[in-house]
Amino acid sequence: MAVFKHMGKKIIKSRAACAVFSFLAYWYVRLVAATTKWDIRDINNFYDNLNKYGSVIFIAWHGRVPMIPYFWDKRSILKALVSPHRDGQIIVGLLRRFGIGHIDGSSNERSLSAAVTLLKELQNGTTIAIIPDGPRGPSMTMGLSPVYYAQKTGKPIIGVTYSIADSYVVERSWDRMLLPKPFHKGICAVTKPFFVPENADKEGLEHCRRLIEDELNNLTWQIDKELGMPYVPKGTLPKRKRETHD
Repeated sequence: MAVFKHMGKKIIKSRAACAVFSFLAYWYVRLVAATTKWDIRDINNFYDNLNKYGSVIFIAWHGRVPMIPYFWDKRSILKALVSPHRDGQIIVGLLRRFGIGHIDGSSNERSLSAAVTLLKELQNGTTIAIIPDGPRGPSMTMGLSPVYYAQKTGKPIIGVTYSIADSYVVERSWDRMLLPKPFHKGICAVTKPFFVPENADKEGLEHCRRLIEDELNNLTWQIDKELGMPYVPKGTLPKRKRETHD
């Protein structure tokens, strides 16, 4: 049985399986997007900042990732920082179908090469998307990476979130993933732009981090409440996988 279980895991992790999953995810996102009555808020403010600063750093929580690619209208080049694990490869396939590029890395890992690439892309006018609580959590809790990039480049950080009435909230997932259903009402909203002072010290960076995290969380909880969705707490962590030996 252990052999078959091991083979099954290999199949699921294969490139072909990732391609199939990303294909299905893409068409499901398109279905939900096309059949949802959207209230898209402050999106003009987002694109005004994009036009003004050439590129921005936008962030979204791991549990609100599925619909985010749909809202990008290609006014600027966009690349997402994506972890190179299996789930990340499915996301890469999904992003590619929406015309969005990617940079290998993670907001929770200090990869020098990813950081150098990301900073160059921002300075060259590429907008960067970061999931600041993934892939290792805690949920809805932002690390310092986006703040560091904003400080170094002078680019603003803008949070993006959404909610859809009568969606599935995956209670057993660490990020309380919101899996939207088609044919409902949805809200997409963005935060105001946050700038990080170039001369900010350690305490100043932490202050900026908390402000941005609180703003994005409060906005998420606000639109969830408007649509009658249950409260999703922050701070949960992924369950550690048990080590098995065949």
